[in-house]
Amino acid sequence: MAAVWQQVLAVDARYNAYRTPTFPQFRTQYIRRRSQLLRENAKAGHPPALRRQYLRLRGQLLGQRYGPLSEPGSARAYSNSIVRSSRTTLDRMEDFEDDPRALGARGHRRSVSRGSYQLQAQMNRAVYEDRPPGSVVPTSAAEASRAMAGDTSLSENYAFAGMYHVFDQHVDEAVPRVRFANDDRHRLACCSLDGSISLCQLVPAPPAVLRVLRGHTRGVSDFAWSLSNDILVSTSLDATMRIWASEDGRCIREIPDPDGAELLCCTFQPVNNNLTVVGNAKHNVHVMNISTGKKVKGGSSKLTGRVLALSFDAPGRLLWAGDDRGSIFSFLFDMATGKLTKAKRLVVHEGSPVTSISARSWVSREARDPSLLINACLNKLLLYRVVDNEGTLQLKRSFPIEQSSHPVRSIFCPLMSFRQGACVVTGSEDMCVHFFDVERAAKAAVNKLQGHSAPVLDVSFNCDESLLASSDASGMVIVWRREQK
Repeated sequence: MAAVWQQVLAVDARYNAYRTPTFPQFRTQYIRRRSQLLRENAKAGHPPALRRQYLRLRGQLLGQRYGPLSEPGSARAYSNSIVRSSRTTLDRMEDFEDDPRALGARGHRRSVSRGSYQLQAQMNRAVYEDRPPGSVVPTSAAEASRAMAGDTSLSENYAFAGMYHVFDQHVDEAVPRVRFANDDRHRLACCSLDGSISLCQLVPAPPAVLRVLRGHTRGVSDFAWSLSNDILVSTSLDATMRIWASEDGRCIREIPDPDGAELLCCTFQPVNNNLTVVGNAKHNVHVMNISTGKKVKGGSSKLTGRVLALSFDAPGRLLWAGDDRGSIFSFLFDMATGKLTKAKRLVVHEGSPVTSISARSWVSREARDPSLLINACLNKLLLYRVVDNEGTLQLKRSFPIEQSSHPVRSIFCPLMSFRQGACVVTGSEDMCVHFFDVERAAKAAVNKLQGHSAPVLDVSFNCDESLLASSDASGMVIVWRREQK
């Protein structure tokens, strides 16, 4: 029942913008403390009915104190009937129901959305257009962002004071992936082509490598944290995926690729973490059940090239996969069975490998459409608009970076922006980390971090954007500290 406490946190975050309007630091501390207490409470094993009752009472009390979210004529009425649930970060808030019909045929939890991508974009626009000029978008996600980030401008929010720490345990072999744990400020993991994965802790000082996960016989190409951070899944050039316990570093299971091919990427299904999608060098995408170690029936499909990148939308109904021939395929994902149905194909650029895909339901009050952030070897970072339920993509704009051969990755900033504009962050072959404002027409570059001595391959923010980690082709991982305003 972890989803219930996440719904409680989402309710608190929505009202948090109305608490002590002249003391944003208090609101920030409050929402962080509530998150910590609710996570601890979720482990207590209270009956589901009791948790749901608490959620209803909490919403009623906050409504009495600050006013109902469904006030007549208020833009907040768009979200009055369903509480939004925060999963890995406060921007990933999808609708859930307590109705048993929301469960799939096999008992998997199903996310209940309010309609199509087109309807969601229209609702986002309506919410924005009903507000006075210059006001914020009144969604739970934006209010949570404001509560955590504070009242700073976009440029101020992405100014960095310098390096917080440098990890060099993988020097001489590339680190293709670095990721903070979900909803966590200080736990970090990175994988290396030396065949190992490092789990690091940044606090208490000094930052340290807690453990190194060894077992793969060739380089580790990708890994992912589970929603609860208790396990990691990794893929390797040795044609296996491994399931690891993050607490003690134990390898729980080794699963061979169904095709016996090098595994190049992986991602958890966001609603049902029992399912993991992997992409291999024989052009295939497979949905794997990590409990049984077997491929899901109907959960395989073939692309035109080696599968290099995977990403789900937040509800887990759409999957995008990119290959080394320059194509991106969208798949409809059956929530009950794990079956994949191929929907659309986009050729970004023939022969240019697609090395990174990141999905976001909406980026900012100006960018109110579901979006996809793409790295391909075109010396550009590409931002696409998702225009329908089948994952059709429409190019919105591009940003100049250096990428012609390395598997560079990029991310949306985890906190949805309540300000004018919104940031994306990417690595680059010029050995820099680049920040771009997706809505600034001219001079979109917001910041550039310099310190690496090799192409920067991956970037990752922690949950409150106070720290940013970047990894490079020489094996160095730098943790950057944001300036405190």
